[in-house]
Amino acid sequence: MKDPAKKKKLLARLRRLEGQLAAVARMVEEDRHCPEVLVQIAAIKGGMGRVGQLLLEEHVRTCVADALQSGDADERDATLTELTDLMGRFGGAK
Repeated sequence: MKDPAKKKKLLARLRRLEGQLAAVARMVEEDRHCPEVLVQIAAIKGGMGRVGQLLLEEHVRTCVADALQSGDADERDATLTELTDLMGRFGGAK
C-alpha cells in the first residue's frame, strides 16, 4: 500500500479485528451462549470483507492502473487475469 495514511487506517482495522477474534476465543472458552458468539463471528466476517474491499480498491487504483498504462501487453493481460480472480474472491465483500 503506497499511501501511508491508508496503510495506517487499514492496520488499525486489522488490529481491531484481531481483538475481536481473541474475544471470540474467550467466549468459546467460557461456554458463552452460541448466538452471542455467532453475532461476533458475523461482525468479524463483515470487517474482514471490508478490509478485503479496501485492499482491492487500492490494488486497482495503483497496481492495475500502472499495468494498464505500461504499454506491456503481457503485463496488462496478467494483471487483468489476476484482477478477475481477485474480484471473484473479494468483489462481493462489503
